[in-house]
Amino acid sequence: MNSYVNMGVGAFLGTVFVLMSVSIASEGIFHAPAPEKEGYAIVAEESSGGTGGGEAAAAATPIAQLLASADAAKGEAVFKKCTSCHTGESGGANKVGPNLFDVVNRPIASHEGFSYSAAMKDFSKGGAEHWDYDHLNYFLEAPKKHVPGTAMGFAGVKKETERADLIAYLRTLSANPAPLPDPAAAPAPTN
Repeated sequence: MNSYVNMGVGAFLGTVFVLMSVSIASEGIFHAPAPEKEGYAIVAEESSGGTGGGEAAAAATPIAQLLASADAAKGEAVFKKCTSCHTGESGGANKVGPNLFDVVNRPIASHEGFSYSAAMKDFSKGGAEHWDYDHLNYFLEAPKKHVPGTAMGFAGVKKETERADLIAYLRTLSANPAPLPDPAAAPAPTN
């Protein structure tokens, strides 16, 4: 055999030996056993078999009862999250999302001059559906769950009291605010 080949093979084997030795030594020194309990478990929400399109599970408390004690001033603070994509003043311009002035009881996907997603247009059933209190409540909780395929990238307002405050504030964004629902009435079913 050639002496250069012997030196090359020897260098290779020496390198492998050194790397394996360092690996074994570092495993012994820096060994970290698996934790008994995970530090942070990620739990994925399971769907109930495709009940999209507004058939989401009802909130724990009906929106009519929550609105009876809602605070529109607190809702104005919650609305600040919305102002990056929406305006709320009369005649205000559309941004990434439509202007929300007089949104309560307005037909869904009907604000003039705004280009709605196909999913929102389908959900509106040609203008037959309106942004009533129940629709607003479900949509603001999880927009993509209530209207699958919507272009609205907002994750939602999870706390029902914050949602009620926000809806109470949205109600004030009107020249003629919609009447509040009767808290004693049964909640309307969503379609």
